[in-house]
Amino acid sequence: MKASIYTKYGPPAVLSIAEVEKPVPKNKEVLVAVKATTVNRTDCAMLRAKPFIMRFLTGLFKPSNPVLGTEFAGIVEAVGKEVQAFKPGDRVFGFNDQGMHAHAQYLVLAEDKNITTIPAHITFKQAAASCEGAHYAYNMIKKVKLEPGQKVLVNGASGGIGSAAVQLLKHFGADITAVCGTKNTELVQSLGAGRVIDYSHTDFTKEDQQYAVVFDTVGKSSFAKCKPLLQPRGAYISSELGWLCENIFLAIFTPLFSKKKVIFPVPSDIKGTMLLVKQLLEQGTFRPLIDREYPLERIAEAFSYVETGQKTGNVVISMDDYN
Repeated sequence: MKASIYTKYGPPAVLSIAEVEKPVPKNKEVLVAVKATTVNRTDCAMLRAKPFIMRFLTGLFKPSNPVLGTEFAGIVEAVGKEVQAFKPGDRVFGFNDQGMHAHAQYLVLAEDKNITTIPAHITFKQAAASCEGAHYAYNMIKKVKLEPGQKVLVNGASGGIGSAAVQLLKHFGADITAVCGTKNTELVQSLGAGRVIDYSHTDFTKEDQQYAVVFDTVGKSSFAKCKPLLQPRGAYISSELGWLCENIFLAIFTPLFSKKKVIFPVPSDIKGTMLLVKQLLEQGTFRPLIDREYPLERIAEAFSYVETGQKTGNVVISMDDYN
């Protein structure tokens, strides 16, 4: 089968397309013909092994598995003899932030892992783009007890995590102020933001408005800059570690010495996120954003684009030429 592979850490140029062995499902595993996958920030971190902590997941000196890809959508082609939850022909999607080897024609995974069926009206490309950003966004939101009507700010509201965060916060009844660039202000407002700040014209950290929570979904601000925006007992939550991993240490010490605190959103319960996203997709209240699509042969270009930090929503890799 065709797959995008890398044998050393580095920039997108280290990627190549190669023939690799097609996986065979074991007794409790499912074989999926991949119809669509994505390139996201997690994939980029694994490609370059940055931050260094990524190497404890992907291999200390070189990649332990040459195929990247954390989310997918496709069709079940075969199942192990003990599989009960799925059957050949099922349309499924899934996600694993430690890697799912989805940048290939086929993948295998256990039936009890992070996989579920795709709602009937959702395309493979939409399904593939529904996982990573939503998972990280939901894990940020779950770390606080939001009441309906509470004011929250989402920085980076047009990215994969940010666009999902706006929609999920809308679902939970928050009063959302979103920060994004000029070209995406109307789009972000359509996702559920009550107010949109164009960062090219306004520095949101200089405003007088205060919020129960500031969600920095791109990690481009800091607790120090956002602290004046927080209400008493407000929280700052970032998708990134921060300068010198400061957000980990601030999450430990700010609750001890300040009413305003940092919360570090360690992600967990991927299956729970997927079931929520599936429900919202079925209801038509969650819309995965797709910025660009690339064929597998141009996946290095997709990585380069994602690394610019300018994507809107998600970047999809189509496998239409293979399956």
